[in-house]
This record gives sequence, structure tokens and C-alpha cells, in this order.
Amino acid sequence: MTDQFFAGSYGGSADKLSDEARLECKICWYLYDPAQGDPYWQIPPGTPFSRLPEDWSCPNCDGRKDDFMVVL
Repeated sequence: MTDQFFAGSYGGSADKLSDEARLECKICWYLYDPAQGDPYWQIPPGTPFSRLPEDWSCPNCDGRKDDFMVVL
């Protein structure tokens, strides 16, 4: 296994994400929109993806944060 990611993947590099960046799960296509937050995990609206808890996972499929890619 390598440390390479899809172009646009999160990969844990928060310094490259804007606070408004929306990210999509590569497994189930769930869209994390910071304007909406995540009611399942009780994440309030306005929370950027880069500030989600380390143990946060996709509410639909339990995908990890590095399973997400930036939506342009």
C-alpha cells in the first residue's frame, strides 16, 4: 500500500482546505457541507471538515476522513 491519494483527496492535509470546502465520501458519495454540519455526529453548522474530531467517520458508511475528496 502506498501513501498516494486520489487528486483532491483529503489525505489529512487540513492546511490545503478552506473552511468552506465541501468534501464527498469516495465510498458512498455522502457530502459533508460545513454550512450544514453533521446532525448524526452532533457536529454544529459552521464546522470545517478540518476541525472534525479525529474519530469522526462518514455517517452513511463509516468511511474514514481520508476516504473523502474535495468537491470543486
